[in-house]
Amino acid sequence: MTPIILIPARMAATRLPGKPLADIEGVPMIVRVLRQAEAAGVGPVAVAAGDSQIVEAVQAFGGRAVLTDPDLPSGSDRILAALEVLDPEGRHDVVVNLQGDMPFVAPSILRAAVDLLAAHPDCDIATVVEAEASPAVRTNPDMVKAVLAMQPDGRSGRALYFTRSVLYGDAPVWHHHGVYAYRRDALVRFTAAPPSSLEMREKLEQLRALEMGMTIWAAVIDEPPISVDNPADLERARAYARGLK
Repeated sequence: MTPIILIPARMAATRLPGKPLADIEGVPMIVRVLRQAEAAGVGPVAVAAGDSQIVEAVQAFGGRAVLTDPDLPSGSDRILAALEVLDPEGRHDVVVNLQGDMPFVAPSILRAAVDLLAAHPDCDIATVVEAEASPAVRTNPDMVKAVLAMQPDGRSGRALYFTRSVLYGDAPVWHHHGVYAYRRDALVRFTAAPPSSLEMREKLEQLRALEMGMTIWAAVIDEPPISVDNPADLERARAYARGLK
């Protein structure tokens, strides 16, 4: 496999406008994400930007960025647009979609997603989950849960469903995180399809893939990535960065 990591980013975030350029101890958030992706060592990395300011910021720190149409409907569409610019010959057969709001994502998380594609030839899309950190995960609609058919070792499983609803029972509840590794042909088919009924009902894009008959596998991670969705998250990210010094 020849993966490439693409990071979709745009300035028009509802809860935190200008989020990609938010300063975290002297470094824009999008640049911190880029550096973590580079550290994974799985392939070249670029930002799929919806705004010229993001391109300029990434390039100022020595990174690579592609300007895409700001009106594209999703991050998946944005990374495909960037991929067509960066690799029109189709050299990269695996595309990792890393959200631009995970400034300290562990490189091992990206490698885990790519490794799932290598381990399971039937896998179209790979992603990651963690065991619920607290019972509050089960009832929080902002925390997406994955229903998995687990492997005997408990470290990965095939996705049966994703939901924002409450899950009951004594088995672990798997908290899903939005890191995806696509086989290139799966990404092309996925973005070409219209939103599905379950996707619109749950507001979860990955359900479109399941309704299309695609196979999704998830790797269990032990340390969840820090996601920045609002000003409070940003302050926590800045405090974490100060602790790294």
